Amino acid sequence: MMQNIHNAVDLAPHYDVVIVGAGPAGLSAAIEASNHGLVVLLADENQSPGGQIYRSVEHASDADLGRMGPDSANGRTLLERFRRAKVSYASRATVWSVGPADEETGDGVHSLELGISLGGTARPIAAHRVILATGALERPFPIPGWTMPGVMTAGAAQILMKSSGLVPSGRTILAGAGPLLYLLASQLLRAGVSVIAVVDTTPVENRRLAMPHVLGFAASSYALKGLKLLFEVHRRARVIRGATALEAVGSGQFSTLRLHRGNKSLHIEGDLLLLHQGIVPNLNLTLAAGCDYVWDERLAAFRPAVDICGASSVPGVSIAGDAAGIVGAAASAHQGELAGLTAALDLNRIGQGVYEQRRNELARKLARALKGRSFIEHRFRPDKTFRVPEDDVIVCRCEEITAGKLREVAALGVPGPNQMKAFTRCGMGPCQGRLCGLTAAELLAQCRGVAPGELGYFRLRPPIKPVTLGELAALPHTEAAIVAVAGWVERAAEERRTSYMGVANETCPQLLYRRGVGRAVRIENT
Repeated sequence: MMQNIHNAVDLAPHYDVVIVGAGPAGLSAAIEASNHGLVVLLADENQSPGGQIYRSVEHASDADLGRMGPDSANGRTLLERFRRAKVSYASRATVWSVGPADEETGDGVHSLELGISLGGTARPIAAHRVILATGALERPFPIPGWTMPGVMTAGAAQILMKSSGLVPSGRTILAGAGPLLYLLASQLLRAGVSVIAVVDTTPVENRRLAMPHVLGFAASSYALKGLKLLFEVHRRARVIRGATALEAVGSGQFSTLRLHRGNKSLHIEGDLLLLHQGIVPNLNLTLAAGCDYVWDERLAAFRPAVDICGASSVPGVSIAGDAAGIVGAAASAHQGELAGLTAALDLNRIGQGVYEQRRNELARKLARALKGRSFIEHRFRPDKTFRVPEDDVIVCRCEEITAGKLREVAALGVPGPNQMKAFTRCGMGPCQGRLCGLTAAELLAQCRGVAPGELGYFRLRPPIKPVTLGELAALPHTEAAIVAVAGWVERAAEERRTSYMGVANETCPQLLYRRGVGRAVRIENT
């Protein structure tokens, strides 16, 4: 049965597999790996498992499940299987680093080391294999006024509804592109929210680009669900298609959405604006771990470079689900199973024959689950007008950097986003580029006249999430850390000794103590 872990001190020093993220991919990877006898830890930041798609589904009422849609029942079944699995589960845990361990484990297999914070304490733990199932992020949607009160992302509104039962009380407008826009609209309508308009910014030419893939979509599970969703939203709300420009307007608070549609200009008054233009892989932990990545033109986003079983360029690190490329809940679950199965093979818990039989079965299920994805990717690809804004629009919300400022720096000839970051601090705020990284990369690529893949993305280093000084202080002192600190103290002492050579009757340690580093010297001397 599943074991809950509430504090970092209760973590084992080593696991066969550590999985990060408790969405469909992470849950399925944990179940598969544990079925083959691996010692598994699943770490997740949320209070309960399920990820975004199955958030709070275990505790939802039948009415809530009906409002969320038929997929919620699949989530409840998956969570029941997870609760029966022999795994360790750490909720409200933050994994802020992944890298090679300093030493090999006792069985001679080189391990990975993860930095994890849980219950106010940080600990390094080792693992033979790490599976990153960190899911997706909403794509940045920088339009004029998107930072003012009364403007939120659709994903944030959905989290509030699923986790706390909170829904908007005033006139609500949804704007953007992608299936989630219509899914959230239907969920809000079922909850009795006043959705006065759904403004679709999907480019008209996307219909033509998606047509070659329509047969695969028609044969997929997405087709019927999608048609029902569109019919419900069109029947109960005003839908405006073909919007080519958006602006959130208000005096200190959002009050009006201005939009252009062809030659026409419309004004829609409301109390809350929810923005969304698709989701993209959550790259921060995978890039901090050193995994290779590529620019996916169809997704208009960067994604990790992985094989069919999720193996990345870093030995021992696999990536599954939307973290590796947007695939949906069903396909994410099968990718997680493939990653867990491969870990069992790599650690000699199953033979090659058993592995190949199970792998082929899962590959067939994955192929069926991916049917229709090509149509969705072409049909709902967001327009570049909304991905790369005009000069006066804020791109980096943390540092309040505008697109115009980024273009000024691009004109200086910076070779990539990391140099742009050094000039402007864009991407150096608390979100670490989650809300601006793609926009900055595409904007610089546009200025340089090249594809974003030629310039790359922000260089990310651990910790990828904030870690308190108290948590760092609680980390065990390794031999390498002690040597590093002792070396610094020796150099400092030598520099101070040389500087104060002429001072009489006062020793170097005393001077260092008076200058504020005496504690380090005393530790060294003991």
